[in-house]
Amino acid sequence: MIYVELFWNFFQIGIFTIGGGYAALPLIQHHIVDLNNYLTISEFIDIITIAESTPGPIALNAATFVGVRTAGFLGGVICTLGIILPSLIIVLILGKLYSKYRGMQGLKTVLRMMRPVAVALISAAALRIVLLVFFEGRVAKAQNLNFIILGLFAVSLFVLRKFKLNPIWVMLGSGIIGGVIFSLI
Repeated sequence: MIYVELFWNFFQIGIFTIGGGYAALPLIQHHIVDLNNYLTISEFIDIITIAESTPGPIALNAATFVGVRTAGFLGGVICTLGIILPSLIIVLILGKLYSKYRGMQGLKTVLRMMRPVAVALISAAALRIVLLVFFEGRVAKAQNLNFIILGLFAVSLFVLRKFKLNPIWVMLGSGIIGGVIFSLI
């Protein structure tokens, strides 16, 4: 029964995720943490960290990790299939329609008007993750702010933007530095 539930949850996430993988994160959290209690919020944040650190789309990686964590290897396969099947079907249909109607001004206008929504979805997911990470799941008040994590974030963002380093090296460096700092305190 868990396999059917996981497939259905991720199939729904796959259907309603518009705007890319980061836009799927609030939906995954809602289904997996809030509605079904398959994972805690802390476990979910760890899975996002792992999914971001591994090659491939974050939503697909997150689905696979959630499945493995919840129901083993077969759970990972089921969740992966659940999240990609809607996209496969929709992209095949839209690809056919786009090829046929790509010159229509109305279609161009609709696509242009959907761009801000995609950015808003990604921004909402990012903001939720920022609040969870910086305040470690507690109420967003100044006394709950983890300044070490905030510092690692700021330095990582600066290094990524200024020096255009490979994100993998920045993540590894931050992990090592964070590990050293947290082991000393």
